[in-house]
Amino acid sequence: MRPLPLAVKVLATAAALPLALTACSSGTSGSPSGSTAPAPATTAPQDPNAGLRTGTQLTKALAPKSFFTAGFAVDPSGVRDSGGTYIAPATAGAAKPDCSKLGGTSWIAVTGVTGVSFSQNDYMSKNTSEDIAQEIDVYQGTTAADVVKSLKAIAAACHTYTDSQTHSKVKVTGKSTTGLGDTSYTITLTDSAWQNGSTLVAAQTGTSVVSVLSTDGHDNGAATAKKLLRRIVASLKSTA
Repeated sequence: MRPLPLAVKVLATAAALPLALTACSSGTSGSPSGSTAPAPATTAPQDPNAGLRTGTQLTKALAPKSFFTAGFAVDPSGVRDSGGTYIAPATAGAAKPDCSKLGGTSWIAVTGVTGVSFSQNDYMSKNTSEDIAQEIDVYQGTTAADVVKSLKAIAAACHTYTDSQTHSKVKVTGKSTTGLGDTSYTITLTDSAWQNGSTLVAAQTGTSVVSVLSTDGHDNGAATAKKLLRRIVASLKSTA
C-alpha cells in the first residue's frame, strides 16, 4: 500500500483524538466503566431540645408546700408551666433592659431571653403579705450560663426604677455569688416606702436557670431566697 502523505497523517491523527478523549472520560474516575460511585451518607440534623427537661418535669423539681413556713400558701394565679412540649426560644433585641420587670415574680424575664421550657409558682403569706416565688427555665446549648452572666450588666444599667404601686424609687444593687450552682448572681431591691426589701437570686445548673424572689424575713429576704434556691438546685441534680 502506498504510504500516506504527511499532511494526511496529521489530519487523521487529529480526527482520532476526540474519540480517544471520549473513551477516557466515559464512566466515573476510579470506577469500572459503566458503574457509578455510591451516594454519600446523609446525617439527620440533631434535635437542639434532645435531653432537655419539659415544663412538666421541671414542676416536680420546684420546692413543695412543706418547704414553706406556716402562713404561706400558693397563689393559684402564679402557677404556670410549659407542659410536655417545648416552646420556641427567643431573644429580645432591646438595647436597654426593662428594669421594672425586676419587681415581678418572674423577674428573670428582664434578660429578654426566653427558654424552651419553664415552670413556676408563687407563695404568699396571708399574715404578712410576704412573697416567695420560684421558677426554673431551660435553654438550649450554653444559653443558661449566658443568661446568668447578663445579670451583672442589667444590674449596672438598672440603678433604680419606679415602683408601679408606690410610685417611689427602688434602688438596685447586684453581686456575683458562689456555692449556689455552676454560676449565680444576686440582686437586692430596697425602697424607703417598703417595709422590707426584696432579694432576687439566679443560678445556672447545666441547661437550667433557677430564679427565686423573696421578701421573707428582716434581711430583705436573703436567707430564704438562698435556702430555696439550694433546695431547687439539689432537686434538679438528683433527678438529672
